[in-house]
Amino acid sequence: MTDLPAFIRGLPKAELHLHIEGSLEPELMFALAARNGVAIPYGSVEEVRAAYSFSRLQDFLDIYYAGADVLRTAADFRDLALAYFARVAADGVVHAEIMFDPQTHTARGVPFGTVIEGLLSAMAEAEAKHGISSALIMCFLRHLSEEDAFATLRAAEPWLPRIAAVGLDSSELGHPPAKFARVFAEARRRGLRLVAHAGEEGPPEYVREALDLLGVDRLDHGNRSLEDPGLVARLARTGMTLTVCPLSNLKLCVVDDMADHPIDRMLREGLRATVNSDDPAYFGGYVADNYLAAAEARGLDRRDLAALARNSFLGSFLPDEAVAAHLARLDAYLAAA
Repeated sequence: MTDLPAFIRGLPKAELHLHIEGSLEPELMFALAARNGVAIPYGSVEEVRAAYSFSRLQDFLDIYYAGADVLRTAADFRDLALAYFARVAADGVVHAEIMFDPQTHTARGVPFGTVIEGLLSAMAEAEAKHGISSALIMCFLRHLSEEDAFATLRAAEPWLPRIAAVGLDSSELGHPPAKFARVFAEARRRGLRLVAHAGEEGPPEYVREALDLLGVDRLDHGNRSLEDPGLVARLARTGMTLTVCPLSNLKLCVVDDMADHPIDRMLREGLRATVNSDDPAYFGGYVADNYLAAAEARGLDRRDLAALARNSFLGSFLPDEAVAAHLARLDAYLAAA
């Protein structure tokens, strides 16, 4: 019988909540800063890691945006994504739906096309080298205006056939989903799927807005839904996927201790919960690390872990036949494990 870490790494899984800019490891940050002649406010990799001490989402976002400044060329975005794919190939990830924040880059004068062409190049290489399929989710920064989000959607027009969905991220408090109802409606009209961060720091009402006003197909985080029994029942009844990020929740003090994490409660309540890494370079672990941390802290058994992996495929934006193929592969792995 394989040990738990090996079982988790071998478990075929999809990652549905990953911000590619949040996979920028300090070593690559320094390399890209040197390549592009960008000054960064840290003298060593150790100084960067020491700065990764957050008490709230905004503290994290401040360093996240500073780190993103080293990303300047299509080659930078390609190298960033290739490093992520190499790491998760060893974690058993066979499909990844990657969020990116174009406004973070266009505001610095980096063209939209530079960002997406670099990512698309890495995605093609990852499929050829690692057998990992992937899709892009273009996120709007919620601390910016609705007008800015519409401008980003317009800038994306030449690449819309290569974008699976739009999302909503950045500072949640004070920026309810309702702020972006019209641009989400326009994205839906253009054939894009919809996801949104809600119920991480924001209240259960933000989750209801994401469902009722944005019409999301998938809910990112959603932890605070558990405060509202009626909302929990609705999410379970409708089969809404929640992309939960345990180590992120710990690092950003959504939970005080991993022993308090609600991932097992979500499964017991019938929620389609999944496990993801969010911003792994900043939060201390990629997807297998998140599975393992949750399993050890909450006593998840192999059946629970298999349910989380199964949910990751069921909640993906893959076509039905691809989902079925991945589920068959998962069943074969479980039978042999």
